[in-house]
Amino acid sequence: MGGEDKIRSFLLALGLSYEEIGDGTFLINDEEEGLKNLVTMVSESLVIVRVKVMDTPDNDREPLYEELLRLNAEDLVHGAYALEGDHVILIDTLELETLDLEELRASFEAIGLALVQHYKLLGRYRDKS
Repeated sequence: MGGEDKIRSFLLALGLSYEEIGDGTFLINDEEEGLKNLVTMVSESLVIVRVKVMDTPDNDREPLYEELLRLNAEDLVHGAYALEGDHVILIDTLELETLDLEELRASFEAIGLALVQHYKLLGRYRDKS
């Protein structure tokens, strides 16, 4: 089974709402599971799961970055916060060859939980415009 087929079958088994938005790229929007605009991409031997968390603020970047590093070290089970251009993202990278349904489920659940748990904390760094 190819990587795209593997991910497609896992998404179906998990009962998640998704759409295919490109070759090997799936957009998951499943409000019941707390997953909104979660992108899952098959790239060679990897599966990359990412979601945009927020825009980086114009001010108070240093305290935000310190907070993100603390969360990475102390509070994330899967993945890490990262910067991509002017955005804060939450990203997890999984090995396609050994990926099973439970590992993908755990990644999705950890990301969904982090988004909920950290929403208020990170909200104080969002620009108020």
